[in-house]
Amino acid sequence: MTTTLKPPPAVRPPARKRLTFRQRRSAWDMKASPYLYISPFFILFALTGLFPLLYTFWVSLHDWHTLKGQGDFVGLQNFTAVLADGYFWNSMFNTFSIFLLSAIPQLTVAVLLAAVLDQHLRAKTFWRMSVLLPYVVTPVAVALIFSNMFNEQNGLINNFLGNFGVNGVSWREDTFPSHVVIATMVNWRWTGYNALILLAAMQAVPRDLYESAALDGAGAVRRFFSITLPSIRPTMIFVIITSTIGGLQIFAEPRLFDPVTAGGTQRQFQTTVLYLWEMAFQRQNFGKAAAVAWLLFLIIVLVGVVNFLISKKIATADTKKPRRARSKR
Repeated sequence: MTTTLKPPPAVRPPARKRLTFRQRRSAWDMKASPYLYISPFFILFALTGLFPLLYTFWVSLHDWHTLKGQGDFVGLQNFTAVLADGYFWNSMFNTFSIFLLSAIPQLTVAVLLAAVLDQHLRAKTFWRMSVLLPYVVTPVAVALIFSNMFNEQNGLINNFLGNFGVNGVSWREDTFPSHVVIATMVNWRWTGYNALILLAAMQAVPRDLYESAALDGAGAVRRFFSITLPSIRPTMIFVIITSTIGGLQIFAEPRLFDPVTAGGTQRQFQTTVLYLWEMAFQRQNFGKAAAVAWLLFLIIVLVGVVNFLISKKIATADTKKPRRARSKR
C-alpha cells in the first residue's frame, strides 16, 4: 500500500499594512532632509560659481568686445593667441616669483608665530588680536604705507640701507626688488591670519602628549617637530592650498603699488590677474580675457593637485616609518 505525501499548504505572506500619511512623510523626511539641508550651498555655488565659470568659457570661444558685446565664434583661437603672447608668459613669471617670495616666508613665520602664541603668555587675547590687526587694514592703506616706505627718493628702507652702504635701490623699476616689495605687502597682511588658523589646530593637540614627551626628556624643539607639526598636518595642507589659490590670484597689491601703469612701465611686476584686467578693460577684449581666466583656473587646479599629492605622500611616508620600526623589533 503506497502512501502519497501531500505538499504542505502554501503559506500566504502576511498582508502589508498600509502606511499612514504621517509614516510616509516621516520616511520621506529621513531620506530627503539631509539633501535639503546641504542644498543651499550647492544652489549658491551653481549661481555664483559654476554658472560664471561656464559662461566665461562660452565668452572665451567668441570674439567678444567689452562695449560691442558678442561677436563671431572663433573656437580656441583666443587661447592660442594668449599662449603666443609674450606678455602672458611674463605675467606668469611675475606671478610665480611673487608667490614663492610670499608663500614660503609667510607659512614659515605663521607656524613659528602660532607656536609662540600657543605658549603660556600673559594677555593672550591682546597678542592674538594684534597679530590679526594687519588683516583688518584695507589693501589701499597697506599699499600707501609700503609705497612710502619703499620710496626710491626718501623712503625709510632706502635710508636704512644707506647706513650699510647700499644706495639707490629701484623698488619700482627693477624686477626683483618690485617683487620683494609686493611679497612683503602680502606677507604683512596674511601672516597673522594664517597664524591664527594654525594656532587653533595647535590648541587641539592633546597636552598629555607634550607632558609624556617632556618626561621622556624631549626638549621644546623636539616636541615641536615630533608632536606639533605631525598633529597639525591637515590644517597645514589646508593653509598651503588656500595660500596657493590666493597667491596665484594676486591683484590688489601690484595694482595699487603703481596705480598709473598696469604692472610697471616695463611690466616688471604685472601679474596674470593684472594682465587679465588690462586685456578686458584697457584692450577691451573680453574673449581673450576670458581665455586668460580659464588658463589661470587650470594652472591653479594643477598646482593645487600637485601640492595635495606631495603633502599626502609626505604624510604616508611618515606613517610607514613607525610600522617598519615595529616590524624590525
